[in-house]
Amino acid sequence: MVEVPTRIAPLGVAELVRRAGQALDRGLGLVWVQGEVAQVSRPASGHLYFTLKDAAAVVSAVMWRTQAIRLKFALEAGQHLRVRGRLGIYDRDGRMQLYVDFAEPAGAGAEAAALEALTRKLGEEGLFADSRKRPLPRLPRRVGVVTSATGAAVRDIARTIERRGPIPILVADCVVQGASAPRQIVAALQLIARTDVDVIIVGRGGGSATDLAAFNDERVVRAVAACPVPVISAVGHEIDLTLCYRVADRRASTPTAAAELAVPVIAELAAALAKEERRLGREVGFVIRAARHTLDQLAGAADQAITIAQAERRAALAALERRLADRHPQAQLARRRAELAALERRLADRHPRIALAAR
Repeated sequence: MVEVPTRIAPLGVAELVRRAGQALDRGLGLVWVQGEVAQVSRPASGHLYFTLKDAAAVVSAVMWRTQAIRLKFALEAGQHLRVRGRLGIYDRDGRMQLYVDFAEPAGAGAEAAALEALTRKLGEEGLFADSRKRPLPRLPRRVGVVTSATGAAVRDIARTIERRGPIPILVADCVVQGASAPRQIVAALQLIARTDVDVIIVGRGGGSATDLAAFNDERVVRAVAACPVPVISAVGHEIDLTLCYRVADRRASTPTAAAELAVPVIAELAAALAKEERRLGREVGFVIRAARHTLDQLAGAADQAITIAQAERRAALAALERRLADRHPQAQLARRRAELAALERRLADRHPRIALAAR
């Protein structure tokens, strides 16, 4: 065996792996990769380990927990993804892998652009304006629900309304994801709007952007806008904001929350009505007592006025009676006789002889 002399110090394995990783990072930097998910592992740490493949090659990938919790969809084998990350070499086994910090379904970029264009178009038409949103009925006679009749959403809505009401519900069954979902949702919404429901919940549970795509469909959004009955959107969870949310009269983060918006707690409403009845009773009682007091005062004043008027009339009548009595012929004759008698006395006093002759 012939030895080849060298003056170059050999590298350790760890150093070799480290330099190779640095070379990959410097040479490629941040890269976008598209491929099919082949394997997925979710350990308790919360990190995601998976492989991406195409027809010719496979690469291992990892997404650390801090990035993994931001995913809006469940990572599963068979999905086609578009991911962003940096290539590196894992020290322990010297294997190259892709360190991913962002992932979305393949084609999501084009879908996002189309959704943005549709949002802008519908917004310019005024479909999202607050001025066109209607108030919900205070106490609906019946609640309509547009969703899958076998899904968890309809069970959550029914349980919540039963607990708060109960108020009858009418379910228009439809699929809520997939290619046929928009057409079925529109048909179900138009059908249930022709019944006697006072408010409609359109909803489903949360899901990936692909799962919720039907509720961003222009046909569904326009059907919600045109619905003659107030609509509550209950599509997805708090972070999943579809166009149905923007066009609906009210939005709820979950189907349960939508049911709570649609139906008040009847017991609480009855208690509030009883409290209001007591308040009105007190106010009516106060008004009646005040009216009685005023009436008593008016009656007293009227009695006093009548008494005074009667006394004044009696006095006037007595004065008239006295005047009438004074003018009676007998009274006048008596006065004349008295006057004559007085004159005779005066005459007798002054001229006794004349008075005696007159007799």
